[in-house]
Amino acid sequence: MTMLPQEIIRRKRNGERLEASDIASFVRGLSEGSISEGQVAAFAMAVWFSGMSRDETVALTLAMRDSGETLDWSAVGRPIVDKHSTGGVGDNVSLMLAPIVAACGLAVPMISGRGLGHTGGTLDKLESIPGYDIQPSAALFRKTVDEVGCAIIGQTANLAPADKRLYAIRDVTATVDSVPLITASILSKKLAAGLQSLVLDVKVGNGSFMSDSAEAEILARSLVDVANGAGVRTSALLTDMNEPLADAAGNALEIWNCIAFLKGEKHGTRLETVVMAFAAEMLVAAGVVPDPASGEALARAVLENGAALERFARMVHALGGAADFVDRPGQYLSAAPVILPVTAERHGYLHSCRTRDLGMAVIGLGGGRTHPNDEIDHRVGFSALKPLGTRIEKGEPIAFVHAADESAAERARQELLALYEIADVQPEAVSPILSRII
Repeated sequence: MTMLPQEIIRRKRNGERLEASDIASFVRGLSEGSISEGQVAAFAMAVWFSGMSRDETVALTLAMRDSGETLDWSAVGRPIVDKHSTGGVGDNVSLMLAPIVAACGLAVPMISGRGLGHTGGTLDKLESIPGYDIQPSAALFRKTVDEVGCAIIGQTANLAPADKRLYAIRDVTATVDSVPLITASILSKKLAAGLQSLVLDVKVGNGSFMSDSAEAEILARSLVDVANGAGVRTSALLTDMNEPLADAAGNALEIWNCIAFLKGEKHGTRLETVVMAFAAEMLVAAGVVPDPASGEALARAVLENGAALERFARMVHALGGAADFVDRPGQYLSAAPVILPVTAERHGYLHSCRTRDLGMAVIGLGGGRTHPNDEIDHRVGFSALKPLGTRIEKGEPIAFVHAADESAAERARQELLALYEIADVQPEAVSPILSRII
């Protein structure tokens, strides 16, 4: 007998264990639309408070995977790999990583998401590029992966449709930071994408959904255990998110940052450290290289010889962007009408940053959503963000704010100043790679 949705919600609210059949029934109603938005929100909140066992999480993941089609890449003839981040600020790693490892011989059918909470979304960044189709036909998606080696797109209506609906509701109901829901959301899409191996970037710090390292490790182990249990070779790196990863936060600004990175202009940055670590991890998991050092060397080679930049350019063009986009990004990326320096009010060292609030400041400028159907202003955000530990003189820019008008720019300038602590003592350097979970 099929259990009523409200009964499933009640049982989970009371901390009871749900059967796999009950979870499958609820997910079926979620994807078919027979369960209301209020019931979905109530279920998400019940899971947030009561949690799920490993078996329940596996059942939720598989039910969401099976709510739509699953992809088969056996004809491609290359290792099928992907990477996913739990979300941060200035985290545009995927944009560079996919073309780098594609140039190394891997195939990356990357199914990405929009901004969630205070974090930026890969799809929102790519939609800064005129013509780029985040939802191409299945034929074009396959053709791009086969010929270019990578394609970064959004969920199609037929790929984990239950997750697509739940993802949007979680974003506006304060249920983002639930380990079972994060696990099922991430892995349902990845398992449906037909991967052979997966590397996960689990963020830790005040700009992530998991500010506590112990909680982040719990999430990483949940993801790794469930994915490996489903037959996908998976590992995770815990990475620091106590400051923006890139020196830009905002959609078009992070595309600019991506192009600069692929042109070799971000050498020696925390962003480079993270991208190279994930490239090495993916190449080892795919069996292309024997160890991380070899993987990093191969990744650096395709970055330095321009092969990675070429792959990114080909991906953009294959999915509808201009053929000369990487050569002339200024012709295609819209610029904000107002660009204002955010200058330090005293001298000292950049000591700390309230990174989550910085992400919210981007949303306040119009660069993110407070409701699922909100339109995004791709032009806005912050650029030239200086890393923590930088010595700053009074009057020197910490960053630049890009805004739609003068009043918004001034509000954001004042807000950003309040988010950074300037101290007399330089903070201790923290590696962006914290630990590895297998």
